[in-house]
Amino acid sequence: MGMLISLIRSMEMLAFAVFAYTVTQSAMWVASMMMLRMLPLALFGLVLGAVAARIPRCSGLLVSYGALLLTTVSLLVIASLGAIEVWHLAAASFINGAVWAGDMPMRRGLMGDIAGLSRMAHAMSLDAVASNACRLLGPAIGGLLLAGGGLTAVFLLAAILYLPALAAVIGLSERPAAQPPMRTGLGTVLARGFQAARESARFRATLWLTILFNLFAWPVLSMVPVIGQSRLHLDTQGIGLLASMDAVGSLVGAILLTSLSGRLRHAQVYVGALLCFLALQIVFAWSAHPVLTGATLLLLGLVQAGFAVMQTTLVYTAVPQGQRMEAMGLLTMCIGVSPLGFLAIGWLAERMGAPMAAMTCALGGFASLLLTWPVWRPCLRDASR
Repeated sequence: MGMLISLIRSMEMLAFAVFAYTVTQSAMWVASMMMLRMLPLALFGLVLGAVAARIPRCSGLLVSYGALLLTTVSLLVIASLGAIEVWHLAAASFINGAVWAGDMPMRRGLMGDIAGLSRMAHAMSLDAVASNACRLLGPAIGGLLLAGGGLTAVFLLAAILYLPALAAVIGLSERPAAQPPMRTGLGTVLARGFQAARESARFRATLWLTILFNLFAWPVLSMVPVIGQSRLHLDTQGIGLLASMDAVGSLVGAILLTSLSGRLRHAQVYVGALLCFLALQIVFAWSAHPVLTGATLLLLGLVQAGFAVMQTTLVYTAVPQGQRMEAMGLLTMCIGVSPLGFLAIGWLAERMGAPMAAMTCALGGFASLLLTWPVWRPCLRDASR
């Protein structure tokens, strides 16, 4: 299920971005597509996590994937009639983002029920490898389909791929839940999350670095279709291949971390990954050659995997066991600031071009790290690994 949904999501994200830029010639619209996918994470992430603890996970996934299939079929019909517009894709991005926000707690919770506590880490590692592998294929497939058959071909394949995902959910629907649904109220979740942040300087530092990454670093990847088309003069297949490179790096990084994570200092890798991402972001902005740009994106994906894996690890180890669910909810809210980053880089790209926007965000990230050193220093000082 996770592999299929990841493949569809990455395929659509590339197709939506390329179509939006082709029609509008606006980098702001391209960034807005990604922003709308991430906005529900901030708006509904904690709420959907609380809901996921109260309903059967298979039923929730069945409704979620059914909504995605209905949205895709609707877009397929509109595209077949030649009436597709950018606002249709914007609405679909928000709907898909809302489902994405609920998919994480429900599907991963279901994986935990099936795998058991002793095999949870292995299950999450396998899920990360599988998701990154599909994220590698998705943009390339999306670019080929967009070039050969337009958005109609993209939506047709997406609709077909949702069918085995739904079949997989139905096949698991009779499995009894490993645990009874939790009854913790949303207000309690919020209060405990903020209490955990007050009590742990290391947790606060990790959250602050998460905010900086989602404001100044990660949004630069939304500019790949813009730079690929306007600066590198690539066709849709070339843009799809270029957009796959960070997924290649993330896949390699996830595989390496699976075997090396026990021997690495988690906090140092976490901070180092953010610094490397910002530095590579400057190279990405400066590059005018497709090969160098692709190599830079591959390295960006590699360090992004290190940041993502260590992010969850640090949060998990920085708070007591009884506060981990609340801490993860607060982490989700901090990741949810990314729409501000997407809007900012889109606004800058409209006024100074995508390369200069990427450069400006990288320099802003370095400046923010320098100015807030006392805030995130405990991430390194208190780390035991």
